[in-house]
Amino acid sequence: MITEEITNQATEYKTEPFNWDSTGKGASDYSEAERIRLEKMYDETLTSVVEHDIVEGVVVSISSKDVLINIGYKSDGLVALTEFRHMPDLKAGDKVEVYVETQEDKNGQLILSHKKARALKSWDRVNASLEGDEVIQGFVKCRTKGGLIVDVFGIEAFLPGSQIDVKPIRDYDQFVGKTMEFKVVKINNEFKNVVVSHKVLIEEELEAQKAEIMKKLEKGQVLEGTVKNITSYGVFMDLGGVDGLLHITDISWGRISHPEEVLKLDEKVNVVILDFDDEKKRIALGLKQLTAHPWSQLDEKLNVGDKVKGKVVVIADYGAFVEIAAGVEGLIHVSEMSWSQHLRSPHEFLKVGDEIEAVILTLDREERKMSLGLKQLKADPWIDVAAKYPVGSKHTATVKNFQNFGVFVELEEGIDGLVHISDLAWSKKVKHPSEFCKVGDRMEVVVLEVDPENRRLSLGHKQLEENPWEVFETIFTMDSIHEGTVLKVGDKGSTVALSYGVEAFGPNKHMVKEDGKPLKADDKAEFKVIEFNKDQRKIVVSHSRIHEELSSAARVAEGSARSAEREEGAKAVKKVKESVEKTTLGDLSALSNLKTEMEAAEKKGKKSEPNGEAVKATSEETQSTEEGKSEE
Repeated sequence: MITEEITNQATEYKTEPFNWDSTGKGASDYSEAERIRLEKMYDETLTSVVEHDIVEGVVVSISSKDVLINIGYKSDGLVALTEFRHMPDLKAGDKVEVYVETQEDKNGQLILSHKKARALKSWDRVNASLEGDEVIQGFVKCRTKGGLIVDVFGIEAFLPGSQIDVKPIRDYDQFVGKTMEFKVVKINNEFKNVVVSHKVLIEEELEAQKAEIMKKLEKGQVLEGTVKNITSYGVFMDLGGVDGLLHITDISWGRISHPEEVLKLDEKVNVVILDFDDEKKRIALGLKQLTAHPWSQLDEKLNVGDKVKGKVVVIADYGAFVEIAAGVEGLIHVSEMSWSQHLRSPHEFLKVGDEIEAVILTLDREERKMSLGLKQLKADPWIDVAAKYPVGSKHTATVKNFQNFGVFVELEEGIDGLVHISDLAWSKKVKHPSEFCKVGDRMEVVVLEVDPENRRLSLGHKQLEENPWEVFETIFTMDSIHEGTVLKVGDKGSTVALSYGVEAFGPNKHMVKEDGKPLKADDKAEFKVIEFNKDQRKIVVSHSRIHEELSSAARVAEGSARSAEREEGAKAVKKVKESVEKTTLGDLSALSNLKTEMEAAEKKGKKSEPNGEAVKATSEETQSTEEGKSEE
């Protein structure tokens, strides 16, 4: 039956038999021109699809899970419905962009993705907006550490807290859920990070406002400003789109340590424009200039010599500033704090915050300067200093400070005196006053000289005792020998401690021992005084001279003994010769022999007995011979 139907259909359509011979042999029933036309028509009906491209497609149908999309390819592609959550009104016929993941999977199915297409397109749009400096819209999704997360073209971008507004934002949550305008300021393609800013849009708007406001500004113009920020050096004021700086010195005529003492955040005050710079967009403001200067309101009856009360506001090395009225200050120089000629630190007299009374010394209303004095509240102690501290009077003073040349002491408030270093001690050599006393010590002094005109007192300490050098002059006489100890050895000589606490100086050439070695520190020895100067309190001693003089004396004594012996021998020879000349001729032969022996003995004595012993022996023999002759 089926066979009959096929036969009938073939008969009905009168189809010609298929030519199997022409198959695969290039034979065609179309002409060349017709073939080209048909191929062109065929190509136009198909879309060229390349994997990983983004193409536009048309929604064919929507199921519960998938969306069928026609992109003009030989087959349609499926996309998960979840990728179109942002398009709840999606319907058949809508055009959407899709990403071609693969042309055919293992089942021959075309795989598309709307999510990836949207993401890639978003990155392209984000990069384009950064390059073109475009303003884009974004939805603030949530708060994060340091800022907010914003959805821009389906990409999560970061909005730092510092880029939300030109003023500091304390509450970030107020922006969550809002759609705002932004500019892309940074993209990190490697980590897929995007940073946006809303602040730059405000700044651009403010710049335009600033340019308009700056054109209308004039020096001396008074504007209302809002305290925007407070720093230690001043206050930044918002003048309605443009900021100005109110420096701390222009807030009040009086001294303030911090602007917070006068102004608070968000407070509105009137300020005056002192100066402005169009190029740098800087405006200098003033607040105190809106009120009259305190010097112009200063009491006209105030004159030099009047007493005023005030508060110490600043202390410097050279003095203290006292505020007698808001914005009116006077300087108390350190020299005007005490009658003492010795200048001390102002901190010894005053401290910041002290309420004091002072005397006006100078007053210049035009220059707005005033100098004050503290010591003028007391009588000048130097007026009757000569009567109170006559020369030779003894007093107890307090050591105040040291100088290389002496000690400054205070007899009473305002009366200082100098004890020269040479007037501290009679016998002890003081190199620096700190070796003798320390600051704060009580010292007994005697007045040596008074000079009221120059406010000077010359004092002494050693003068309280008798001059021991008058006694030392009788003890350490020239060439006297004393036992001493070497204290220290220097380049030019040594310091020697003698009795009674006296120190002497021994030059290096005089500090050599008998064996040729020098004396060392702590060595004890005898010393001879070779110089004594009472006025200069100076003693020079020598150890070498002692043993040198002993050796010299021994040599002199030895030479004297030899000379005496020679003289005695000569006398004996002379006496023998005289005896020989008186002898008779009969004794000539015996005397001749004796004379020969004596001459031989004399020669022998000169060569071998230089001390004269041979001469002495010959003399004794001669004397015995003469005695024998006389007995005969």
